[in-house]
Amino acid sequence: MLCYSRCELILPNRSGDNPVKIKRLSDDTINRIAAGEVIERPASAIKELVENAIDAGARRIEVQMVGGGRDLLLVVDDGCGMSAEEAELALERHATSKLSEDDLEHITTLGFRGEALPSIAAVSRFTLLTKEKGGEASSIHVEAGRKSVVEPGAVSQGTRIEVRDLFFATPARLKFLKTERTEVSYALDVVKRLAMAHPEIAFQFRNGEKTTFKVAAQNNMDHMAARLARLGAILGAGFMENALPIDAEREGLRLSGYAGLPTFSRGNAQHQFLFVNGRPVKDKLLNGAVRGAYMDFLARDRHPVLALFLDADTEFVDVNVHPAKAEVRFQDAALVRSLIVGALRSALGAAGHRASTSVSDTAMAAMRPHYGGGAGGAFANRERPELPRGMASTAFAFQSPGAAFDQQFPLQEAGEMVAPSAREADEVDLSAEAFPLGAARGQVHGTYIVSQTTDGIVITDQHAAHERLVYEKMKGTMDARGVARQVLLMPEVVDLEDEALGHLTTRFDELAQLGLVLEPFGQGAVIVREVPALLGDTDIAGLVRDLADELVEMDQALSLKEKLSDVCSTMACHGSVRAGRRLNTREMNALLREMEATPHSGQCNHGRPTYVELKLKDIEKLFGRR
Repeated sequence: MLCYSRCELILPNRSGDNPVKIKRLSDDTINRIAAGEVIERPASAIKELVENAIDAGARRIEVQMVGGGRDLLLVVDDGCGMSAEEAELALERHATSKLSEDDLEHITTLGFRGEALPSIAAVSRFTLLTKEKGGEASSIHVEAGRKSVVEPGAVSQGTRIEVRDLFFATPARLKFLKTERTEVSYALDVVKRLAMAHPEIAFQFRNGEKTTFKVAAQNNMDHMAARLARLGAILGAGFMENALPIDAEREGLRLSGYAGLPTFSRGNAQHQFLFVNGRPVKDKLLNGAVRGAYMDFLARDRHPVLALFLDADTEFVDVNVHPAKAEVRFQDAALVRSLIVGALRSALGAAGHRASTSVSDTAMAAMRPHYGGGAGGAFANRERPELPRGMASTAFAFQSPGAAFDQQFPLQEAGEMVAPSAREADEVDLSAEAFPLGAARGQVHGTYIVSQTTDGIVITDQHAAHERLVYEKMKGTMDARGVARQVLLMPEVVDLEDEALGHLTTRFDELAQLGLVLEPFGQGAVIVREVPALLGDTDIAGLVRDLADELVEMDQALSLKEKLSDVCSTMACHGSVRAGRRLNTREMNALLREMEATPHSGQCNHGRPTYVELKLKDIEKLFGRR
């Protein structure tokens, strides 16, 4: 039984004793609860403090950690600073200079909630020193939320914040912190991400007295060049050499940045950096769009390296989703997804047959005596997939792009290098050396084409290369004619949850273009009428449920596209020129010229390289000639 007395709500407690009155929490408790939302670990505090420095117009930001952030966090900037009155007010909850007339629709700064400083000060021993231009320096100390009076300080223009004994006021939080090394790595990642988004600012990060990260401001070059220089300083020179520029606009959105070639990939997605209006974010929709764009070029367990920057009107993006501000919502998620996929695919197409320089680096390392790994590195253990059950007739129809080329070559045993015959040697066109993949000079073990360029040699895997060429032709045929459908003799009914069903219903037309024809079937179910003929015998209900889940999470139907891609890739493999077939010089050169004219031919359908280029200077180093 609930009763009200003197505006106090009285509830019975669980023990059945005296009723418990609802009361207002103390300010200290409120501040600690708020701190628990905003400040999860030392890296969270550094993120908030560095973002404040960026908002203050800083051009140099220094960060220092001691004891993994438990003992000391120090952030120093040369921004606009604060007056004594502003410094005192900044330590009050929800006090900020970054919102104009309480407008949450036009947020142009990284911070805007006014929670960071009081949250950090509530769980630490906190000291703020600041000075605005032409003003006097001020100092204020806070211990577990209890402020001292403002006193004169000693600091140059800007702000210096010291956070000592973080979480001493909430010891339970200390138990959840990881090792010092791990906490430093989290904080360093935060600083690097912010440094990527702001190449005009110089950053320095110290662990104890040791400087572990330092980048200068990039001010004497255009924006894209400055961004690439900053990304190269953080991700390494290899990224600069193998990055494709991204610059696209659509309906008021602009996407810029750099994306790595498919052969310059990693085993996890930790090297994918996404920013919205200069804010580092982690968003399933954006990650799904990247995965969809690279779907034809990488195996599922490989991930591209990239840094993408999306700029949009503030009304288009809602950043007021979570206190940590790492999540955003878009007014039109489909527009963002299509812009990312389109821009990435356009850049990958413009790269042509280009492969990453890391491929040749791996090859050179494999030739050196001290190299301990197997040749090929991440591209070793290449397996030939088998056709799925029930695909024999369909595979035959799709083999035609490669079959005509394949039938020219008589089957031979793999063996020694095959050099051109005397007659063929007379016909060799030396001008072919000027082509990117050079002029064919021979074939090794019936599998690898060796060609000569003006400044080196190229070794091409004939099967992997032709597999890519056949796959691209198959995709072109499917785009032109559509995906062939197979009508089900017994349509299948699939039960779904309401949310998943709603997302699936809105994409019926798109799925039909991919060969999957669905119709509503009462409440909470769809009926499958037709499926892509390429899939053969497949788990239809499982596929539909996977699609529905992906549409809920990432607004993309990746499962169906990936299944179609996998089948096409398998058929391309079986329809390609085999290893062990001897080619004459004319045929080898024809394959090389077709590779040069075909987009994405630098990697096979799984992201492995189709050729390795070795420069003459590198070969000379192997023999001590340089």
